[in-house]
Amino acid sequence: MKAFILAAGRGERMRPLTDHTPKPLLLAGGKPLIVWHLERLAAAGFKEIVINHAHLGSLIEKALGDGSQWGLHIQYSPEPPGALETAGGIATALPLLGDQPFLVVNGDVYCDFDFGRFFRLTVEGWKPATHLVMVANPAHHTGGDFSLDGERVVYANGEQTFTYAGIGVFSPAFFAGVQPGTIMKLRPLLDAAIAASTLTGERFAGRWVDVGTPQRLAELDQELKNA
Repeated sequence: MKAFILAAGRGERMRPLTDHTPKPLLLAGGKPLIVWHLERLAAAGFKEIVINHAHLGSLIEKALGDGSQWGLHIQYSPEPPGALETAGGIATALPLLGDQPFLVVNGDVYCDFDFGRFFRLTVEGWKPATHLVMVANPAHHTGGDFSLDGERVVYANGEQTFTYAGIGVFSPAFFAGVQPGTIMKLRPLLDAAIAASTLTGERFAGRWVDVGTPQRLAELDQELKNA
């Protein structure tokens, strides 16, 4: 199973920190955010990683190289200035991701999610159409994104809602209708999957932070340094 790390965003809300440093390379607990992911993915058994980039992407490639220092093989999927949004970025990178389901992780989140579970499940033959990891709604997103009906992801129903954690397993076929190079968000594809009852999900109750502002980054940095 390959893993795809989304690292192409401009990080507007993180400015001025991201004026000269791409958001995935911002430090938390003494390490770039994306390195926390790489270390956990390597420990979980992943070997092949694909990373997209746009804003200051050359700095990401320079910092991470080919991934050998973590026992990984990293390939890069460069995007034009402004990037392609999530669905467009993944569709453009499909030639690097192969024909099997792959893990997608947002480069600007911090979590202690067990990526290895998905790796083990796919080795055992698990082939989900699309599977999302959900978390309790953070203070900056109280309305949530979706609800869960057992393992099925449904539209937010106003009762118990959850926020998409930026972690999911996707099949290449999920992006078959998206032309490479197209700017496209992920939500329309997820809505179509909900309508077709093919979107599954689970709740994650562990540590998860959407590192979207300088304040949240500073708080996470302090927490990790004190750990």
